[in-house]
Amino acid sequence: MTVSQIDSLLKNADPLISSTLDRALSEKEISAKEAELLFYADGIDFHLVGMVADELRRRRVGNIVTYVVNRNINFTNVCIKQCGFCAFSRDFREEEGYFLPTEEIVRRAKEAHSYGATEVCIQAGLPPDMDGQLYEKICRHIKKEIPDIHIHGFSPEEVLYGATRSEISVKEYLARLKEAGVGTLPGTAAEILDQDLRNKISPGRISVKDWIEVIKTAHRLGIKSTSTIMFGHLETPEDRTKHIALLRNIQKETGGFTEFVPLDFIANEAPMYKYKLHEGIRNGASAKDVLLMHAVARIMLNNYINNIQMSWVKEGPKFSQILLSWGANDYGGTLINESISTSAGAQYGQLLKPKEIRRLIRESGKIPAERNTSYKILKTFEQEPPESELDSIEDATRFGSYFELVKIDKYRYKNQRKN
Repeated sequence: MTVSQIDSLLKNADPLISSTLDRALSEKEISAKEAELLFYADGIDFHLVGMVADELRRRRVGNIVTYVVNRNINFTNVCIKQCGFCAFSRDFREEEGYFLPTEEIVRRAKEAHSYGATEVCIQAGLPPDMDGQLYEKICRHIKKEIPDIHIHGFSPEEVLYGATRSEISVKEYLARLKEAGVGTLPGTAAEILDQDLRNKISPGRISVKDWIEVIKTAHRLGIKSTSTIMFGHLETPEDRTKHIALLRNIQKETGGFTEFVPLDFIANEAPMYKYKLHEGIRNGASAKDVLLMHAVARIMLNNYINNIQMSWVKEGPKFSQILLSWGANDYGGTLINESISTSAGAQYGQLLKPKEIRRLIRESGKIPAERNTSYKILKTFEQEPPESELDSIEDATRFGSYFELVKIDKYRYKNQRKN
């Protein structure tokens, strides 16, 4: 669809939506209030939102769609917090609580590296009485064995917890993590950056103020991060666009976000949905909302954050293909393991082989490319390469699964506290 064809169709659209989309095509910044209206688009207006997002995607990154070969290592599910959306966490007294020793974390990182991974993503629960130096120790051990692996680790919630347990400032703690080998932070624990809403879905979770402080401090120290939103629960279109606008303002100040990732609420096993803890709780976002979320993100973040990643774990590989025409340009990672969404009921979180990602990208009319965590292109695949070792894996369960992990006695969480 050419710009002139889009312009022609805009003449038949709702005047307010047409005006906003025309401004977006003119590279103007779209306010939260203007963008909010786009979530109510229907008929031709709905399709035009996608067309404009796709055009802006083409301008920013062309027809290259990227992915990273990585592994998730969620080393414990024991957590002092009880967020309403989280089916992963376990109280320290529960039988299914696990904690991977450092040698097992390193073994998993080495295994991933041997299969071509350039990144390990390390996130977990917040175990009680945690050694404040634990995260540093994990990183140092990984870097000692695999100096060239990129550690994408520890959400703002984990950083704040580590700093608190160490009795030092967030700035000093982040500096220690960087020295120990952390390359970038996952911009998770954001959910929705509205304090009243956070108090409902995750009371006691890191505050909006503290989340912003951790992220800005990390960026100032040269530690870049991703950015995220969780949607499809209690939030409104206004909440979504205010959240994106807040991230945009941070990006204007620091330039430290590498990507934006919309994360659809997986409701099946989430306590706040399963037990109907809040009136009006939704069972995740509709397909229409998922499309609009990615498109509106592209439109609002245009000129500020180039990369919009979809979550194939949450949306599935095939629906993720469609999102490549609605503003997204990154397929995320191979993962190899994923426990957090899987525990909530997601169906796709084990391994998506590089060759499968490339196939899905090609089928959408785009060119696949492998990147590193910082979005440097490592290889562009005009032609399909020979199968890698990771491509040839027939049974991904060889890497272990979350449901097996919670049953392994040797990894059972042990705490000195009395029940």
